[in-house]
Amino acid sequence: MAKQSRLTLALRAGDIILPEAGRIAVFAPRAGDDLSALPQHLVQVITGLKPDHDHFAALGYDCIVAPEGRYGASVVCLPRAKALARALLAQAAAVTDGPVIVDGAKTDGIESVLRDCRGRGTVTAVLSKAHGKIFSFVPGSDLDLADWSAAPQAIAGGFVTAPGVFSADAIDPASWLLAEALPVKLGAHVVDLGAGWGYLGARALERGDIVRLDLVEADHAALACARRNIADPRARFHWQDALRWQPETRVDTVIMNPPFHEGRTATPELGRAFIRAAAGLLKPSGALWLVANRHLAYEGGLAEHFAHVEDITADSRFKILHASRPARQTR
Repeated sequence: MAKQSRLTLALRAGDIILPEAGRIAVFAPRAGDDLSALPQHLVQVITGLKPDHDHFAALGYDCIVAPEGRYGASVVCLPRAKALARALLAQAAAVTDGPVIVDGAKTDGIESVLRDCRGRGTVTAVLSKAHGKIFSFVPGSDLDLADWSAAPQAIAGGFVTAPGVFSADAIDPASWLLAEALPVKLGAHVVDLGAGWGYLGARALERGDIVRLDLVEADHAALACARRNIADPRARFHWQDALRWQPETRVDTVIMNPPFHEGRTATPELGRAFIRAAAGLLKPSGALWLVANRHLAYEGGLAEHFAHVEDITADSRFKILHASRPARQTR
């Protein structure tokens, strides 16, 4: 059962009543979530994840990356990351005059969030369904979440991150390993595919032979951090789905630490899709440098798309794979 079905049930049963007027903000829905219980002409989808943004825009929803003005009601589709969940709740409470509706799965921490909200004030319309819960509250003095607001934070190395982005608390060790292993020269045009908050891109730009570095990232918040972390004029920033983005011309090198999870679900095919995408970006003489967990079997996918593949690291947790001479293909 889809996550938003809880919202449909709660609205139909009258457990949650939307105000008669005012826009409805929907924070962080994922592609495939059902928003049909809400009047679409009043809904504004707020998400910084490019694939989700594009999905709901294609369905005709008004989509933005941050709240604009006031709302009569809000729906928060709970993300897995606790800091991000709290930040979204605080953001929704700050811009909503009516009910804030919180919908989430048990695996995304809805029980903890509900318990924390109950400890702060009045919570209503608690409905348990489909391995999750939905509840609502009205922002105000009875339930104040202002201290849950989250600003970008500084971490070791002088970098800035934001709640919910990958490796928000420290430099990712796999990315560090790849950065240390990159060759002295990478070529004139380099792409950091799935650039996150910019660590790999910043390290790559230590090389003087790079003329242009494209950082491609689907998470708007992560890319905003990358803009702060990299002031180099050679860098160009793209809020795009890494699996669909295309440069104007083929590039010399792609570097990446591809994701292999969607939420709590391991999806190694996502990493393989990044490999296919990278091969489609490269010149015939181009090269891919990637880091992955040792157990992920990416070698077969690399061999399918590249003439030469080698594992250059003996680390027990991660492997650095270097692939060159991509096969001619269309993406």
